[in-house]
Amino acid sequence: MKTIFLHGLGQTARDWQAVVNQASLSDTCCPELFSLSEGDITYSHILTGLEKQCENMTEPFCICGLSLGALLALDYTIRHGDKVASLILIGVQYKVPSLVIDLQNLIFRCMPKKAFENMGMSKHDTIRLCHSMRSLDFSSGLNKIVCPVTIICGEKDGANLKASKQLKELLTNSELHIVPEAGHEINQCAPESIASILNHKKHQAGSPEN
Repeated sequence: MKTIFLHGLGQTARDWQAVVNQASLSDTCCPELFSLSEGDITYSHILTGLEKQCENMTEPFCICGLSLGALLALDYTIRHGDKVASLILIGVQYKVPSLVIDLQNLIFRCMPKKAFENMGMSKHDTIRLCHSMRSLDFSSGLNKIVCPVTIICGEKDGANLKASKQLKELLTNSELHIVPEAGHEINQCAPESIASILNHKKHQAGSPEN
């Protein structure tokens, strides 16, 4: 089964490499999310690009997303649940706090353009993308998600720990893993933890029923 990895804001597809190297997965895909957007880089344009990339896949697949990638994974599964076999959400929000987005954009505005060179897009595009996410709220669509969901959050990811615990209660077919000592970007600071969970779930899926 194919596993699609969706990176976060401020990351690129390369940030999944350590996870992919340690996970026993035979078929993986790590798209550059900002390259999926046709025209201006906005949340809706990235989602449309993801939908186009996945539209010809005939077999159900797994989506593993972090932060922005987790939002896209949630949104895509609500819209196309029949195509998603399982979902892994890392550092996730299901209702984006607009005040946090506004604060983040304020910080971005104060940063020099050079600081955005490794983010895969410009300062202007980053601010526009964040603004396009400030009203996202998937609360009403969570009941459409019926596939197994694994929620992962770093112990030190204070901005997303509460939402991760809430999401565990809202999704009936879900489990929560809190990674000790880890922050938000777990694919960078603790890739072995994600790989271990992926490998365990693959082993479970391949085990014969008792």
